This record gives sequence, structure tokens and C-alpha cells, in this order.
Amino acid sequence: MGSIMAQDLRQELASMVAPTQWNWLKPHIARDAVVFVDPQLDLVDVGIALTNDNVQSVQRWIGEQLITKPSKEQLETWGFEGPTNQLQSLIVQPYVLVQEILKVADTSSGFPT
Repeated sequence: MGSIMAQDLRQELASMVAPTQWNWLKPHIARDAVVFVDPQLDLVDVGIALTNDNVQSVQRWIGEQLITKPSKEQLETWGFEGPTNQLQSLIVQPYVLVQEILKVADTSSGFPT
């Protein structure tokens, strides 16, 4: 039973991942809800961990600086210049997970989904 639900959750969260604009993020940043996710993590995995209250994974990622609150410097740079890469976001109440979409030169060697 559990695995079906997990699969459903993964699909649901994956379908909610969307490109996002800096202007859209501003109010969420103002209420300190934005969490940056390092591109080496799967945004959906992080969403699942938060949804399931998987404290162990989340604490480990925070410890490894793979999940961070945006720094004041980051916000100022991004606010003025806009992000260099596109952003994608995933809303997992009460947080908004944000990740840079890295431009990969060779997409054919991507990971199997």
C-alpha cells in the first residue's frame, strides 16, 4: 500500500514543479518561506522529504548546505540582476522550494527517469 501512495505523491509533486519568475518569489521571500535547493538534489525528493516529515534527510541536506535559506547577498544580487539561470519552484506548504535550472550542454547523457 505505502509504495503506491509514495508513487502518487511523487507524481503529484513532480507535476507541481514549474518554472518561476523572480517577481513571483518576492512576496514569499518577504515572509521567509523560500528555501534554495542545490541543483545536485532532486527537487521532488526534497518535496517528498518535507511532506513526509523526513527530518533525517532534511537535516543532512541542511548540514551539507544543499538546502539553504537565501542569503541577503544572494537576494540583493538576484533582485538587481535577476538569476543567471532560470528557476523552478515547488510549493510544499509552508515553504517554496526553489532551484536553479542548470543549463546542461549535453542533455542526451542525462539520468534515466
